[in-house]
Order: sequence, then structure tokens, then C-alpha cells
Amino acid sequence: MIPYFRLTTLTLGPVTLQTWGLLVASGVLAAVAAGRREARRFGLDGEAWLDLAAWMVLAAIIGARLMYALAYAPRYFAADPLAVVRIWDGGMSIWGGFLGAGLAAWICSRRLRLPLLPYLNLAAFVLPLGCAIGRLGCFLIHDHPGVLSRSFLAVAYPGGARLDHGLLLSLLNAFIFAIFLVWRRYGRSPVPFLAGYALIYGAGRFILDFYRAWDLPGADLRLWALTPAQYLSLAAAAFGAWLLARSLRTPAVAAPAAA
Repeated sequence: MIPYFRLTTLTLGPVTLQTWGLLVASGVLAAVAAGRREARRFGLDGEAWLDLAAWMVLAAIIGARLMYALAYAPRYFAADPLAVVRIWDGGMSIWGGFLGAGLAAWICSRRLRLPLLPYLNLAAFVLPLGCAIGRLGCFLIHDHPGVLSRSFLAVAYPGGARLDHGLLLSLLNAFIFAIFLVWRRYGRSPVPFLAGYALIYGAGRFILDFYRAWDLPGADLRLWALTPAQYLSLAAAAFGAWLLARSLRTPAVAAPAAA
């Protein structure tokens, strides 16, 4: 069992950093840097990737905040609409971030005349790396407690040991990234990472949300026994399965050469 601790800030001399924000930013930077390094392997332009990634990150932040406001706390934000811009108060939905980033990629790819799907495929390859790091921030501040549990992964919360959703999602993303590294190395064709992430993460997130706390103040909203994220997870998993089936029906081609 994991001992309970809460690390909300880090102090470096006169500077105090928010742990969650630091790890999320670190995850974003790691994913963007990995994408820049992998771009040539994917047959893409690294500089174009950086331009596209900058807009995707900005749109992801906006989308994540708006989705949280609409799906998780509509009454709160209806009473105080300006709260939507106070992102430092917390409250993000990763599915809103995915949708925002996807929309930005579509718009920017048209303006920059870039092939959309290859760049989305690259983004999907590095996404679990960034999410694995960023979700550690959720774990360190324990803002997503899970159900009571005696698992070796449970955290000894005050009042009873519980699973921690931030840790579980970090491990899920690390597992997906490990699969992608193997798949990229030994795959018989350019890997449909976009399909793989949508399918594996969507299915995994749907299952893991059943282990989110429902008996604590501030627990996630449930709609017909499911969280809003679970409905989006089902849609993502279905999309991933469709995209993967479609890619498997296309003739195999040689994998890109390593850089």
C-alpha cells in the first residue's frame, strides 16, 4: 500500500511552483520534444510539427476548461461565467482537451497545407508519454480519489485506503506508450497510433472510471450511473476500433526507416 502524502507545491528559493501545473507542463514539453524527434521517422516536417503542436496545446487547454465547465460543473459556471478563465482554480476535462486539439489540428493543417492524419498519428504516438507524466501531477495532489480498496496500488488516505485515479491513469498511459514503442519497432506497416490510442485509452478509461470515488464530497457527476468521461470514452473506443479495422483492410506498406 502506498503511504498518503500530498505535494501541492515545490519551493525553489524565492519561487513557488504548483506541482500539478509543473508536471502537466513537463508532460506537454516531453510530448512535443518527442514528436519533433520522431517526425523524420514518420516522414513529416519537424518544424511544421512544432507549429502545429503549439496551436494544439493552446486549443487543448481551452477545450479542457470548456468541457469541464459544461459537463462537470454547469451550475457553478452559470452562476459565475468569468470563472471559466480562472484556470488556476483547477478543473479540466482531458476529453475536452483531446477534442480541442483535434479541432486545432484540422484548422491548422488546412491553413498550413499539411496532411492531417499523419500529423495526428504522430501526436497520438507521443500523447501517452505526455499524459503519463502529467497525470503524476494529479496523483501527487490526490485530486482524483478512487473507491475504497485493499489493492497494493491503493493509497492510505485519511479515513481509509483508496485507489488514486491519477496514478491509475498515469500507469495506463505508460502502458500504452510501451506498447507503441514495441509496435513502432516491429510493426509491419506504419502504425495507426491514432486508432490504437483511441481504442486502448477509451476502453481503459471507461473501465477505470468505475473505480472513481462516488461517496466523497465533490465526486464526479454521474449520468445514468456513468461519468461524462465514460460516455466520451465509449465513443473514442468505437472510433478507434473502426479506424483500426479500416487500416487493417488497406494493403501493407513498408515501415518508415529509423532516423
